[in-house]
Amino acid sequence: MPSITPQAAKHVRELLQEKQAPQGHGLRLSIEQGGCAGLQYAMNLAAQQTGDTVIESEGASIFIDAKSLEQLSDCTIDYEDGLTGRGFRIINPHAVRSCGCGTSFEAKKAED
Repeated sequence: MPSITPQAAKHVRELLQEKQAPQGHGLRLSIEQGGCAGLQYAMNLAAQQTGDTVIESEGASIFIDAKSLEQLSDCTIDYEDGLTGRGFRIINPHAVRSCGCGTSFEAKKAED
């Protein structure tokens, strides 16, 4: 099951408040084809959809669609605000390599 750090939960709450998102919205995290390494993370503020896995932490909700859940199953969703930039960071043990931007990765190949 994916986890979310306290820093990421705090930032999700702040974003929802800043954007005046309706009640029940959270951060939707999914994986799409594309990016430098083949797959990329996509994030937006949205409502829960049928079939989503919901992760609740410190008043913040993360929604992950069923198709993306396998690649995100053991990941940690973090938020960094430092000298090299700020933003959500996905620490994904299923990634064999990531590009420099941190939003694109190559997944481990399935075992035969």
